[in-house]
Amino acid sequence: MELVEILKGVELCRGLDAQQLGRLAAISHREEYNADQPIFDQGTHGEKMYVITRGEVEIRIKDGKGGKPISLYLGQGQIFGEMALLDQSDRSASVIACQNNTVVYSISSDDFLNLCTSDTALGYIMMRNMAMDLSFKLRHRNLDASSAS
Repeated sequence: MELVEILKGVELCRGLDAQQLGRLAAISHREEYNADQPIFDQGTHGEKMYVITRGEVEIRIKDGKGGKPISLYLGQGQIFGEMALLDQSDRSASVIACQNNTVVYSISSDDFLNLCTSDTALGYIMMRNMAMDLSFKLRHRNLDASSAS
């Protein structure tokens, strides 16, 4: 399956075995978007994480001060929206498809938490990887803020 092969290269899934990757793929739902089509908007309720399997997306963050939005581009094998799996809070950014036929697989927070409960080893690995990723992002954000001063 295409998704399992891509999940093997996703940092969040590092350390999962083939059976665990298959279980994660089984709770994933295929979604397709065209260029300039929003996947979700900043400030809306978050309840899914996404894995990009084809195309590219733009992550756009408004600063709330009327300045130019900050953009970041992600492609195949990258994830976004993972914080929703932890806290189901409002989205911190908007995500827009950059190309026609952009394919992402979504995983709902409910399905993810049920999977983590039924397979605690999978849950531990993914939560550890998520914590490491968020820690890395937070450290980089702090470094960027300190260098701008």
